[in-house]
Amino acid sequence: MVDATASFDGKRLAAAQASARALPGNAAGLSVSVAAAEGLASYAKFCGSAVCAPAQSAAWVLNWAAEVKPDLLIATLELEGKPAFALALEVVKRGPLRVAQFMGGRHANGNFCAAEPQWLASGDLTAIRTMLAAIAKFRPDIDLIALERVLPDLDGIANPLASLDHFASPNLSLAVDLSGGFDALLLRASGKRKRKKHRSQMRKFEAVGSHRRIEARSADEVERLLDAFFEMKEQRFRKMGIANVFGDDRTRAFFRGLFTQALAEDKPCFVLHGLEVAGKLRAVTGSSRSGRRLICEFGAIAEDDLSHTSPGDFLFFDNIQEACETGFAVYDFSVGDEPYKRLWCDIETQHLEVLVPLTLKGRALAAALRQGARLKAFVKNSPTIWKLAKTLRRKAIGQTAPLPTEDEN
Repeated sequence: MVDATASFDGKRLAAAQASARALPGNAAGLSVSVAAAEGLASYAKFCGSAVCAPAQSAAWVLNWAAEVKPDLLIATLELEGKPAFALALEVVKRGPLRVAQFMGGRHANGNFCAAEPQWLASGDLTAIRTMLAAIAKFRPDIDLIALERVLPDLDGIANPLASLDHFASPNLSLAVDLSGGFDALLLRASGKRKRKKHRSQMRKFEAVGSHRRIEARSADEVERLLDAFFEMKEQRFRKMGIANVFGDDRTRAFFRGLFTQALAEDKPCFVLHGLEVAGKLRAVTGSSRSGRRLICEFGAIAEDDLSHTSPGDFLFFDNIQEACETGFAVYDFSVGDEPYKRLWCDIETQHLEVLVPLTLKGRALAAALRQGARLKAFVKNSPTIWKLAKTLRRKAIGQTAPLPTEDEN
C-alpha cells in the first residue's frame, strides 16, 4: 500500500513521498491511500455506509475480483482517518497500453463511486485530483484512467467525478417514472394498447401451454435462469455479428456468484426474473435494486417459435407493474436507446465519459477514444446511418433479415 499527497492538473502528475499527510488548502484532514487486492476488505466495509451505484457495490466488486481475478487497485480518500471516497478499478490491456477502468468493463453501467454522504455534500476536486495522482505513483505503468458511463447524479446527489473534464457518452440511458403507480403510468404511456397486447400475448402462451413469471429464489433457479440467458445471448450476438460480452467463463461465473450470493439478503440487491411458457424459459432479465430505482442490467429472449409474440415485452410489463406495487420510483432500462424501451420511457439520462491520461501514450489513446465516441454518437443519432450500419453488420455474417429487436449497444 502507498499513501500519497499530490497535485494533479490533467497534464502533469507529482506525488509526494509515501506518507499520510494532509492535503493542501481547504482539504485539511484528508489523505489518500492506494492498495491492491489487500484493500478489498476495507472497501467492502466502507460500502456498508457509503452511497454507490450497483456496479460499485461490495457485492459486485468482490465477486468480480474473486471470479475474474483482475489486476486491481483500490484508491481511498480518507477524512480524519475515515474513508470518504473510494475508487475500485481494474487494469486491463488495450493493445500495448494499460488502462484502469471500473470493475466489470462494459457490464458496469450508471457508475457512481462509493462515497460518504456528508463528504458528497461538499465534493472536493483538489482531493479527487490528488487521488488520481496517487494512482499514477502507485502504478506508473498505467497510461490512462478511463471512467466510462458515469452517472451525472444519483437520486439528485451530484457525482464528484463530473467535476473532472468529461464528455457525453454516445449511449443514452432510458428510464420510466413510476409516480402515481401502474395505472397512472399506463394513462401516460398508451395503456389501452399495452393492456390489449398483454392479454393477446397471454392467450398465445396459453394456446401452447401454461405460463408463469419466475423470480430466482434458490441457487438452482439462479443457475437455470442464467444458463438460459447465456444461451439466448450467445445466439443473439452470433446473429448480430458482434462479440459476446457474456461468453467468457469467468464473466459467467461472476454473474452466477453475484445473483446467488444476493439470495442471502432480506432484500436482494440483484435479482433474476424469467418468463416460462410450456416449461421453457422464453425471456430472462437481470436487475439491480438501487434505492428507489429498479435497474434492468440485462435481458434476452429465446429465438424460437414464440419469439414473434415478444416475450421480452411481456416480462417487462410484469416487471414494471411489480416495481410500481413494491414502491419503486423509477424503472431504469439502463444503457441503450431501443424502440422497445421507448414504448415505456419518459426519462433520458446522458452518462459521462471521464478520461484521465497519465502518460503521453495515454493522452493519444484518450484522444482516439473521444473521437470514437463522437463518431459512434453521430452514427446512432442518425436513424438512416444506424440502420445501414446494422444491416452491413448482419450481411458480414450472412444474416439478411433484421432481428426482432437489436438491443446491443
